[in-house]
Amino acid sequence: MTPRRRVLLVGVVALFLGYSLPRLVKWLVGALWFRGQEVCGLPGRWVEAACQTARQLDTVLPLLTLLGLVAAAVAALWGAAVWCLRPVRDLAEPIANVGPQNLGHRIRPRGRDELARLSRAIDGMMERIAAGYEGQRRFAANASHELRTPLAVQRTLIEVGLGRAATEEQLELLTAQLLETNERNERLIEGLLTLSESDQGLRSSTPQRLDEIVTGVLAAYQDRATQAGVTVEHHLAPRVVLGERVLLERLVTNLVENAIKYNRPDGTLTVTVGGEPALTVVNTGQVVPAEAVPGLFEPFRRLARDRTNQGGGAGLGLAIARSITQAHDGIIAARPAEYGGLRVDVHLPAPH
Repeated sequence: MTPRRRVLLVGVVALFLGYSLPRLVKWLVGALWFRGQEVCGLPGRWVEAACQTARQLDTVLPLLTLLGLVAAAVAALWGAAVWCLRPVRDLAEPIANVGPQNLGHRIRPRGRDELARLSRAIDGMMERIAAGYEGQRRFAANASHELRTPLAVQRTLIEVGLGRAATEEQLELLTAQLLETNERNERLIEGLLTLSESDQGLRSSTPQRLDEIVTGVLAAYQDRATQAGVTVEHHLAPRVVLGERVLLERLVTNLVENAIKYNRPDGTLTVTVGGEPALTVVNTGQVVPAEAVPGLFEPFRRLARDRTNQGGGAGLGLAIARSITQAHDGIIAARPAEYGGLRVDVHLPAPH
C-alpha cells in the first residue's frame, strides 16, 4: 500500500473514532453512574464506603480521562506515522547499499504515486552518477593511452640511438624527434592541468573586454595562419564579460588554434565578437557530420579515429573550451559550417 493510501486510511479511521468515541465514552459514563446510584442505595457498610470513595474520585475523573485520551491519541498517532512511512523506510534500505561496486542497481518502480516519482528520480540520479564514473574511467584510460604512446616512442628512439653508432646527422634527427615527442607530452600535460583548473571554477571574476582579448590572440596567431595559408577575418565589437582573463585567453586561443589547425589551404577563419553569442569562430575545412559534433567536446575525441594522425594535438582543445565556458556560467555550442568546417558559438553572460 502506498503512503498516500495509508495516510488516507488513517484519516478515515481518525474521523470515525473522533465522531463515535465521545458518544461511546458518554454512554459508558452514564451507564456506570446510573448503576452506581442503584448500588449506593443498598444497605451495608462496605457499599457505603465504596460509594463515598467514588464520590471523591468524581472530582479528578475528568482529568484522568483527559490524560488517558491524550496518551492514547499520541500512541495512536505515533503508530500511524510509523505505519504510513514504512514504504519510505523500505525504500531507504536498498539505497543505503548502493556504492561504486553496484552502480547499475535501479529501483524501477511501478505506479505514479509520490513514492514512485521519488524512486524514478533516484534512478535518474544513479544514471548520472554512473555516467560520471564511466566518464572518469574513460578519461583515465584515454589519458593513459595518450601518455603511453609518446613515452614508448621516446624509449624506442633512445634504444635505437644507444644500440648503434650514429652519425652526426642521425643524432640530430634523433634529437629533433625526441624534442618533438617531448613537446607533445608537455602540451598534453598542460592541457590536462588547464582542464582540471577550469573544472574547479573561477578563483576571481572581474569585468574583461572580450574584444581586446580576441585581438591579442589573433595577433599572436597571425604568423601561424599565414604559414598555413589561412585568411583571418574578424568583426570585433566592444563586449564586456565577467571572468578570469587567463582562462578567457585560453578559451579564445583553443578555438583559434583549432580553427587554423583543422582548416584547409586557402581557407578562412572568421572571428566575431558582439552581443549574443558573445564569441563566434568559424573556419573552412573538411565536412563535419552533424552527429559527430557533440563528441568533439569530449576529452581526447577527434574527428579522425586514427590516434596516430593527431596533427600535434591531444584532443583537449574543445573540451577545455567547454570547461572554461561552463566555469563562466556560459554555453558553448557547435555545428557544421555552411561550406565545410565548424562554427562554434560561445554565449557568455554580460555583467549587470
